[in-house]
Amino acid sequence: MHDNADFDSLVPPPLPHTRRGFLVTALGAGFALAVQPVMAQNTITTTTDGLLAGEISVPTSDGAMPAYRAQPATGSNFPVILVVQEIFGVHEHIKDICRRLAKLGYQAIAPELYARQGDPRQYNAIPDIISNIVSKVPDSQVMQDLDACVAWAKANGGDTKRLGITGFCWGGRITWLYAAHNPGVKAGVAWYGRLVGGAGAMTPKHPVDIAGDLNGPVLGLYGGLDQGIPLDTVDKMQAALASGAKPASRASKIHVYDNAPHAFNADYRPSYRKEEADDGWQRMHKWFKQHGV
Repeated sequence: MHDNADFDSLVPPPLPHTRRGFLVTALGAGFALAVQPVMAQNTITTTTDGLLAGEISVPTSDGAMPAYRAQPATGSNFPVILVVQEIFGVHEHIKDICRRLAKLGYQAIAPELYARQGDPRQYNAIPDIISNIVSKVPDSQVMQDLDACVAWAKANGGDTKRLGITGFCWGGRITWLYAAHNPGVKAGVAWYGRLVGGAGAMTPKHPVDIAGDLNGPVLGLYGGLDQGIPLDTVDKMQAALASGAKPASRASKIHVYDNAPHAFNADYRPSYRKEEADDGWQRMHKWFKQHGV
């Protein structure tokens, strides 16, 4: 399977962003076609017992965006964690991540951030997802949609004064960016998100460019064997964080699992590494607690 971090060479020149309707109005079931066959023996399935979990509709400036929400079934004022998808959209793995977080007492929300551009779950090849959808999604749109999720959370039982964000691969990159975008972010955890890249209309800045401007400290979790994210780019990010103007930047950390590949937390894929994934999950939970989420 093509490594979903190593896609710079596949992305065509970005298209101008125009207002459009939502092409995806509901979340599908199961896993994206591009990740079939699923490694069923490793796939974690978290039950909804004790949870309020399912699809929601998040109002945005130009329409309703589908998202998945999970939280404890009773109580209110839950700390909020935004969960940002891989390039495959909000399929079953991302929903399960939300349920795992809800079992820890969080209100977890995973918006379908490609909803205006198309449904990545219907493509059976990663390069097609990248060229037909991912390359057409502006960072500015993503930031606004995540802001809309925070507003939804505030109106629906979430305590947005305790706001965290986590994301995987494509979503790992977004985690860094959103921590610089929203002053309300208390902490973030970025799983193997790309750190550097060329500037373009869709992606004017990358994590290394905003490393010194983080509003909440970010923990980066990366694989030493990740062919799409060279370790020299991790070193550049660490240097940029250390010299950042804001305390949150200097408080951020990156942990590298020397023997892990890209997507080591993706339990439904051959890249899954249980030991590193379990350790990363524990580090994430501790990081959020440490920083007030």
